[in-house]
Amino acid sequence: MNVDIHNHILWGLDDGAQSPEETLALARDAVQNGITHVIATPHHMDGKYENPASSIMQRVDEANRLLTEHEVPLTILPGMELHLYGEIVQDFQAAKQTLLTLNHTQSYVLLELPYDHVPAYTERLLFDLQMEGYIPVIAHPERNHAIRERPSTLYRMVERGVLAQITAASVAGKFSDKYQEISRKLIEHNLIHFIASDAHNVTRRGFALKAAYEWIDHKLGQQYTRFFQENACRLISGRDIAAPSPLPFERKKKRKKFLGLF
Repeated sequence: MNVDIHNHILWGLDDGAQSPEETLALARDAVQNGITHVIATPHHMDGKYENPASSIMQRVDEANRLLTEHEVPLTILPGMELHLYGEIVQDFQAAKQTLLTLNHTQSYVLLELPYDHVPAYTERLLFDLQMEGYIPVIAHPERNHAIRERPSTLYRMVERGVLAQITAASVAGKFSDKYQEISRKLIEHNLIHFIASDAHNVTRRGFALKAAYEWIDHKLGQQYTRFFQENACRLISGRDIAAPSPLPFERKKKRKKFLGLF
Protein backbone atom coordinates (compact mmCIF):
# COMPACT_ATOMS: atom_id res chain seq x y z
CA MET A 1 0.00 0.00 0.00
CA ASN A 2 1.28 3.45 -0.93
CA VAL A 3 -0.76 6.39 0.39
CA ASP A 4 -0.99 10.09 -0.45
CA ILE A 5 -2.62 12.05 2.37
CA HIS A 6 -3.07 15.47 0.70
CA ASN A 7 -4.34 16.29 -2.79
CA HIS A 8 -7.10 18.03 -4.70
CA ILE A 9 -8.28 15.20 -6.95
CA LEU A 10 -12.03 15.77 -6.55
CA TRP A 11 -13.51 17.81 -9.38
CA GLY A 12 -15.45 21.02 -8.98
CA LEU A 13 -14.80 21.73 -5.30
CA ASP A 14 -11.75 24.01 -5.25
CA ASP A 15 -8.73 24.99 -7.36
CA GLY A 16 -7.86 21.35 -8.08
CA ALA A 17 -9.56 19.16 -10.68
CA GLN A 18 -12.32 21.01 -12.53
CA SER A 19 -14.00 18.09 -14.33
CA PRO A 20 -14.38 14.31 -14.09
CA GLU A 21 -11.85 14.05 -16.92
CA GLU A 22 -9.29 15.96 -14.85
CA THR A 23 -9.99 13.72 -11.87
CA LEU A 24 -9.32 10.70 -14.09
CA ALA A 25 -6.08 12.23 -15.34
CA LEU A 26 -4.92 12.92 -11.80
CA ALA A 27 -5.87 9.40 -10.72
CA ARG A 28 -3.80 7.90 -13.52
CA ASP A 29 -0.90 10.15 -12.55
CA ALA A 30 -1.21 8.88 -8.97
CA VAL A 31 -1.10 5.26 -10.16
CA GLN A 32 2.00 6.01 -12.24
CA ASN A 33 3.57 7.28 -9.01
CA GLY A 34 2.90 3.93 -7.38
CA ILE A 35 0.04 5.24 -5.23
CA THR A 36 -2.82 2.92 -4.28
CA HIS A 37 -4.86 5.16 -1.94
CA VAL A 38 -5.33 8.91 -1.73
CA ILE A 39 -7.06 11.04 0.87
CA ALA A 40 -8.86 13.78 -1.04
CA THR A 41 -8.47 17.07 0.82
CA PRO A 42 -10.46 19.94 -0.74
CA HIS A 43 -9.86 23.38 0.72
CA HIS A 44 -12.32 24.45 3.39
CA MET A 45 -12.79 27.86 5.04
CA ASP A 46 -9.82 29.45 3.28
CA GLY A 47 -11.72 32.60 2.39
CA LYS A 48 -12.61 31.33 -1.07
CA TYR A 49 -13.85 27.76 -0.77
CA GLU A 50 -16.28 26.14 1.65
CA ASN A 51 -16.70 22.39 1.34
CA PRO A 52 -18.68 20.87 4.20
CA ALA A 53 -18.34 17.19 4.97
CA SER A 54 -21.54 16.19 3.16
CA SER A 55 -20.37 17.71 -0.15
CA ILE A 56 -16.99 16.01 0.06
CA MET A 57 -18.46 12.62 0.93
CA GLN A 58 -20.84 12.77 -2.01
CA ARG A 59 -18.05 13.67 -4.44
CA VAL A 60 -15.76 10.94 -3.04
CA ASP A 61 -18.48 8.37 -3.79
CA GLU A 62 -18.95 9.76 -7.30
CA ALA A 63 -15.21 9.80 -7.96
CA ASN A 64 -14.69 6.22 -6.78
CA ARG A 65 -17.49 5.05 -9.07
CA LEU A 66 -15.84 6.93 -11.93
CA LEU A 67 -12.50 5.24 -11.27
CA THR A 68 -14.16 1.82 -11.11
CA GLU A 69 -15.91 2.43 -14.43
CA HIS A 70 -12.61 3.32 -16.07
CA GLU A 71 -10.67 0.54 -14.32
CA VAL A 72 -8.22 2.89 -12.58
CA PRO A 73 -6.73 0.98 -9.60
CA LEU A 74 -6.92 3.80 -7.08
CA THR A 75 -9.08 4.28 -3.97
CA ILE A 76 -10.13 7.77 -2.89
CA LEU A 77 -10.72 8.37 0.82
CA PRO A 78 -12.35 11.45 2.42
CA GLY A 79 -10.66 14.37 4.11
CA MET A 80 -10.28 18.13 3.91
CA GLU A 81 -7.59 20.79 4.13
CA LEU A 82 -8.79 23.16 6.81
CA HIS A 83 -7.50 26.70 6.65
CA LEU A 84 -6.62 27.90 10.14
CA TYR A 85 -9.54 29.84 11.61
CA GLY A 86 -10.61 30.63 15.15
CA GLU A 87 -13.79 28.52 15.32
CA ILE A 88 -12.36 25.15 14.29
CA VAL A 89 -12.80 23.58 17.72
CA GLN A 90 -16.40 24.80 18.02
CA ASP A 91 -17.19 23.48 14.54
CA PHE A 92 -15.82 20.05 15.45
CA GLN A 93 -17.97 20.13 18.59
CA ALA A 94 -21.14 21.15 16.72
CA ALA A 95 -24.00 18.65 16.64
CA LYS A 96 -24.19 18.83 12.83
CA GLN A 97 -20.72 17.76 11.80
CA THR A 98 -19.41 19.84 8.89
CA LEU A 99 -15.70 19.13 9.32
CA LEU A 100 -13.75 16.00 8.41
CA THR A 101 -10.70 14.37 9.88
CA LEU A 102 -8.43 12.49 7.49
CA ASN A 103 -10.22 9.30 6.41
CA HIS A 104 -12.66 9.57 9.34
CA THR A 105 -9.89 8.84 11.83
CA GLN A 106 -10.63 9.89 15.37
CA SER A 107 -7.80 12.38 15.53
CA TYR A 108 -5.83 13.45 12.44
CA VAL A 109 -6.71 16.92 11.08
CA LEU A 110 -4.95 18.54 8.10
CA LEU A 111 -4.43 22.27 8.72
CA GLU A 112 -3.21 24.96 6.34
CA LEU A 113 -1.42 28.05 7.63
CA PRO A 114 -1.45 31.36 5.76
CA TYR A 115 1.51 31.59 3.40
CA ASP A 116 3.01 34.82 4.73
CA HIS A 117 2.79 34.43 8.51
CA VAL A 118 1.79 32.28 11.47
CA PRO A 119 -1.22 33.88 13.21
CA ALA A 120 -0.77 34.89 16.83
CA TYR A 121 -3.60 32.59 17.93
CA THR A 122 -2.05 29.49 16.28
CA GLU A 123 -0.42 28.06 19.40
CA ARG A 124 -3.62 28.33 21.43
CA LEU A 125 -5.76 26.87 18.67
CA LEU A 126 -3.45 23.88 18.22
CA PHE A 127 -3.49 23.32 21.98
CA ASP A 128 -7.30 23.48 22.08
CA LEU A 129 -7.55 20.95 19.25
CA GLN A 130 -5.20 18.62 21.07
CA MET A 131 -7.22 18.96 24.27
CA GLU A 132 -10.25 17.75 22.27
CA GLY A 133 -8.28 14.68 21.18
CA TYR A 134 -7.26 15.84 17.71
CA ILE A 135 -3.75 15.68 16.26
CA PRO A 136 -3.02 18.61 13.94
CA VAL A 137 -1.05 17.89 10.77
CA ILE A 138 0.45 21.10 9.37
CA ALA A 139 0.35 21.11 5.56
CA HIS A 140 3.39 22.27 3.55
CA PRO A 141 5.19 24.29 6.29
CA GLU A 142 8.11 24.78 3.88
CA ARG A 143 5.90 27.18 1.92
CA ASN A 144 5.14 29.39 4.93
CA HIS A 145 7.36 32.49 4.87
CA ALA A 146 7.57 32.83 8.66
CA ILE A 147 8.63 29.19 9.09
CA ARG A 148 11.25 29.48 6.35
CA GLU A 149 12.65 32.53 8.13
CA ARG A 150 12.35 31.03 11.63
CA PRO A 151 12.16 27.21 11.49
CA SER A 152 12.14 27.18 15.29
CA THR A 153 8.46 28.12 14.95
CA LEU A 154 7.74 24.67 13.54
CA TYR A 155 10.07 23.06 16.07
CA ARG A 156 7.96 24.41 18.93
CA MET A 157 4.80 23.01 17.36
CA VAL A 158 6.29 19.55 16.77
CA GLU A 159 7.81 19.49 20.26
CA ARG A 160 4.24 19.83 21.58
CA GLY A 161 2.86 16.93 19.56
CA VAL A 162 1.88 18.55 16.27
CA LEU A 163 2.77 16.69 13.04
CA ALA A 164 3.88 18.16 9.71
CA GLN A 165 3.69 17.25 6.01
CA ILE A 166 5.81 18.68 3.21
CA THR A 167 5.02 18.72 -0.49
CA ALA A 168 6.58 16.11 -2.78
CA ALA A 169 7.36 18.71 -5.45
CA SER A 170 9.24 20.81 -2.88
CA VAL A 171 11.39 17.84 -1.94
CA ALA A 172 12.03 16.91 -5.59
CA GLY A 173 13.10 20.45 -6.48
CA LYS A 174 10.20 21.08 -8.85
CA PHE A 175 9.23 24.39 -7.22
CA SER A 176 12.54 26.08 -6.38
CA ASP A 177 15.92 25.47 -4.80
CA LYS A 178 14.88 27.36 -1.65
CA TYR A 179 11.91 25.05 -1.10
CA GLN A 180 14.09 22.00 -1.63
CA GLU A 181 16.74 23.32 0.75
CA ILE A 182 14.33 24.10 3.59
CA SER A 183 12.53 20.78 3.03
CA ARG A 184 15.76 18.89 3.51
CA LYS A 185 16.63 20.84 6.64
CA LEU A 186 13.20 20.25 8.16
CA ILE A 187 13.44 16.53 7.42
CA GLU A 188 16.94 16.27 8.89
CA HIS A 189 15.76 17.93 12.08
CA ASN A 190 12.93 15.39 12.55
CA LEU A 191 10.25 18.03 12.00
CA ILE A 192 8.46 16.26 9.12
CA HIS A 193 6.30 13.14 9.38
CA PHE A 194 4.70 12.84 5.93
CA ILE A 195 5.48 13.53 2.29
CA ALA A 196 2.34 14.23 0.24
CA SER A 197 1.61 15.50 -3.24
CA ASP A 198 -0.80 18.41 -2.79
CA ALA A 199 -1.61 17.55 -6.42
CA HIS A 200 -3.95 19.94 -8.23
CA ASN A 201 -3.51 19.07 -11.93
CA VAL A 202 -1.30 17.01 -14.22
CA THR A 203 0.23 19.95 -16.10
CA ARG A 204 2.02 21.86 -13.33
CA ARG A 205 1.13 20.32 -9.95
CA GLY A 206 0.99 16.56 -10.26
CA PHE A 207 1.62 13.89 -7.65
CA ALA A 208 5.47 13.80 -7.87
CA LEU A 209 5.72 11.32 -4.98
CA LYS A 210 7.91 8.96 -6.97
CA ALA A 211 10.42 11.74 -7.72
CA ALA A 212 10.38 12.89 -4.09
CA TYR A 213 11.04 9.42 -2.70
CA GLU A 214 13.81 8.83 -5.26
CA TRP A 215 15.49 12.06 -4.16
CA ILE A 216 15.15 11.11 -0.49
CA ASP A 217 16.57 7.63 -1.20
CA HIS A 218 19.58 9.16 -2.90
CA LYS A 219 20.26 12.10 -0.56
CA LEU A 220 19.10 10.88 2.83
CA GLY A 221 18.66 7.10 2.65
CA GLN A 222 15.91 4.54 2.15
CA GLN A 223 15.11 4.48 5.85
CA TYR A 224 13.62 7.98 5.49
CA THR A 225 11.43 6.87 2.57
CA ARG A 226 10.18 3.88 4.55
CA PHE A 227 9.49 6.14 7.52
CA PHE A 228 7.28 8.50 5.48
CA GLN A 229 5.48 5.71 3.63
CA GLU A 230 4.76 3.76 6.80
CA ASN A 231 3.45 6.86 8.57
CA ALA A 232 0.98 7.53 5.74
CA CYS A 233 -0.30 3.95 6.05
CA ARG A 234 -0.57 4.32 9.81
CA LEU A 235 -2.53 7.53 9.43
CA ILE A 236 -5.29 6.16 7.20
CA SER A 237 -5.94 3.35 9.67
CA GLY A 238 -5.90 5.71 12.66
CA ARG A 239 -2.80 4.23 14.26
CA ASP A 240 -0.11 6.15 16.13
CA ILE A 241 2.48 7.89 13.98
CA ALA A 242 6.21 7.30 14.37
CA ALA A 243 7.62 10.64 15.51
CA PRO A 244 11.32 10.88 16.47
CA SER A 245 12.25 13.62 18.89
CA PRO A 246 12.58 16.93 17.02
CA LEU A 247 15.98 18.56 16.98
CA PRO A 248 16.26 22.30 17.64
CA PHE A 249 17.05 23.99 14.36
CA GLU A 250 20.01 25.83 15.87
CA ARG A 251 21.74 22.57 16.76
CA LYS A 252 23.64 20.54 14.21
CA LYS A 253 21.67 17.50 13.10
CA LYS A 254 22.74 14.19 14.63
CA ARG A 255 21.53 11.56 12.21
CA LYS A 256 21.89 8.70 14.68
CA LYS A 257 18.93 10.06 16.64
CA PHE A 258 16.67 9.46 13.67
CA LEU A 259 18.18 6.11 12.76
CA GLY A 260 17.65 5.01 16.34
CA LEU A 261 13.98 4.56 15.47
CA PHE A 262 14.87 1.58 13.35
